[in-house]
Amino acid sequence: MLNQVVLVGRLTSDPELYQTENGKKVARMVLAVPRPYKNIEGEYETDFISCKLWQVVAQNTVDYCKKGDLVGIRGRIETYSYETEEGKKYLTEVVADKVTFLSSKKAD
Repeated sequence: MLNQVVLVGRLTSDPELYQTENGKKVARMVLAVPRPYKNIEGEYETDFISCKLWQVVAQNTVDYCKKGDLVGIRGRIETYSYETEEGKKYLTEVVADKVTFLSSKKAD
């Protein structure tokens, strides 16, 4: 079996860093990835993909990346389900094990 994802896109907002109850660092971000083909109106559509990062990868990404930066991600897809008052909900996200910073950090 294989579950591997490689994406290149831009951050839609600054990554946000959290800590779990047991102290592990986790960051969440959304990556805007343009599709490689045009729709029927002749426009490129964009997918907005939720990503989760852990520990050192999370901290480095928060420290060096901001909204609009171009990044490459390698990771895997994870799915979750949970119950709400409206019924069962599903969540799919990419868990990144490597983030490559493709935009250079500008000097202040």
